[in-house]
Amino acid sequence: MHTKQIRQGIFISITLLVSFWLLSLIWGLVGKAQVAVREAHNAERQYQTLEKRKQMLEANLVVLATDRGRDAVIRTTFGVARPGEEVIVVVSPATTAPTSTPSWWQKIVSWF
Repeated sequence: MHTKQIRQGIFISITLLVSFWLLSLIWGLVGKAQVAVREAHNAERQYQTLEKRKQMLEANLVVLATDRGRDAVIRTTFGVARPGEEVIVVVSPATTAPTSTPSWWQKIVSWF
């Protein structure tokens, strides 16, 4: 009977070792899967950002394909004008101060 207990002990020990080994492998796979999912989300965000940038650049190319678009971009980028054009400065209207004289009551109150 003594040998039977030794065999059972060895079998249980080997089973436990194999179980722990398999659990460590599964734990490693779960960690790698989490990293892969995170990287996939990062790649998707980068792709969306690049798609938006591509659409913006394509819209800019459409504008630059016309003479008027090129002219506008050159004017705004370099601040140039065509020969004979003049600068127009728009000034907001001056604020006017009230011209009425304060009443005798307002003069007395302002002293205090």
